[in-house]
Amino acid sequence: MNNQEQEASGVCWRIDEWFPDLSPDQKSKLKSYHGTLVSSAKGVTQLVSSKTIAFSDALHFADSILASRIIFSKQSNIASLFDFGSGAGFPGLIFGILYPSVKVTLVEHDLKKIEFLKSVVTSLNLQNIEFEGRSVETLSDGSVQFAITRGFSNISKTIMAARKCIPKGGALFHLKGEEWGIELADIPSQLCSMWSPALVGEYKLPIGNFKFAVIRTEKIS
Repeated sequence: MNNQEQEASGVCWRIDEWFPDLSPDQKSKLKSYHGTLVSSAKGVTQLVSSKTIAFSDALHFADSILASRIIFSKQSNIASLFDFGSGAGFPGLIFGILYPSVKVTLVEHDLKKIEFLKSVVTSLNLQNIEFEGRSVETLSDGSVQFAITRGFSNISKTIMAARKCIPKGGALFHLKGEEWGIELADIPSQLCSMWSPALVGEYKLPIGNFKFAVIRTEKIS
């Protein structure tokens, strides 16, 4: 979908305005990705809610950019990152565009979504993106040092699903809304003995007043 078609449909694209420090290549890749996502909204497989398409630049792209920057600033030694339940590619594909030196593996059990992700990666010529078309629970034991997740599940269910694939010393980064504290309080005591949760950082989108957070859960046993 080109600029005129997006404007006619009421779809917004303000990433260049909000993040002027992005390189021209990053801006170009993000915009192309956005156009593919918008075009796919008319397809059979619903990648994101149709209600969010018009403002997906803020709700999906800006959100993923801001969270990715927080994570990389706190964990700059990341060489490999898994995105659990990647769906339409948020936030893993965004992270891969921002940090091409990091190998990003998109984990998604829905093969139709995997095909969409592969088409985006091919069109953008991204060399640092790999795919796992299966569930998190089936990943090899101890194979994931760092992972990121957004909308996959609550914190308790996510760390349960990842208990085998993440080794001691590995960590999960969860993108959460304002009620992240409730999710932490709901973690069962037996899981608390295995995982150490901490707030990494908070942020606001360029539009709206809601706060979002990045929570880090480290595997301690």
